[in-house]
Amino acid sequence: MLVGMKRLSTKGFDLVNGARNLLFPPACVFCQQLITSTAVANRACCQTCHEKIVIWPRSSCRCCGVELPEVMAPGPCGHCLRHPPVQRETHSLYAYHGPVRDAILSWKLQGVDAGVKWLLDAAMPRLRTLIAQDDLLLPVPMPLSRMRSSGRHHSADLCRWLAEGVGCSWDWQMLRRLGEQPRQSSLSGSARRNNLRRAFALAHDYRHKRISEQTTLWIVDDILTTGSTLGFAARAVRAIGSEVKVLSLARTLHRG
Repeated sequence: MLVGMKRLSTKGFDLVNGARNLLFPPACVFCQQLITSTAVANRACCQTCHEKIVIWPRSSCRCCGVELPEVMAPGPCGHCLRHPPVQRETHSLYAYHGPVRDAILSWKLQGVDAGVKWLLDAAMPRLRTLIAQDDLLLPVPMPLSRMRSSGRHHSADLCRWLAEGVGCSWDWQMLRRLGEQPRQSSLSGSARRNNLRRAFALAHDYRHKRISEQTTLWIVDDILTTGSTLGFAARAVRAIGSEVKVLSLARTLHRG
């Protein structure tokens, strides 16, 4: 009887949900076009945008995350053999292209986060295999003046949403930004590396947080371009003695 009631309840929900979609068709979180197909209505993403989303390849260098031929993955790549990065692993979820790029820009410039949250939800099965519940997420810190003017700390928001989905912890105060540096997006590849060489440091009271050496620390940012920002942030936290990994929501298609 309970099984039958459950089936009736599910069918009733589907009928109500279907009628709602007919009367008030949902809009795509990326292009805002109405979704008329019932097959994709519950995804909140139209078929056109869905096909344009590029997932970052799994066949990549484990150290720096750059794409590699499948026979060479997981590396390390030639660059990492010559210049091993501080972090043990680098992961990106999407290519910074098409709807992913539009969603991140809408979030950072206009405060519209629906697209970014959709991308995180879609990637959550993979994230739960990467990030353990004992891990600690650390957002790349913003310059204080920029955080005050925008009223947002985007990397911290990412960490919060990731932690809620995975069930791990995060801390936005452990890693600090020193001074004011020009925006990375305005600089070339070599200038990006010089710009952030002394931009990050651990907070003086981090030892009171009782971090185990077995805890994996994840440095999290929204976009990875040359890897300079995440690399120097990882270098700042290696004094803790824990394993360090880095994660970006998206990565540009070409190294700078």
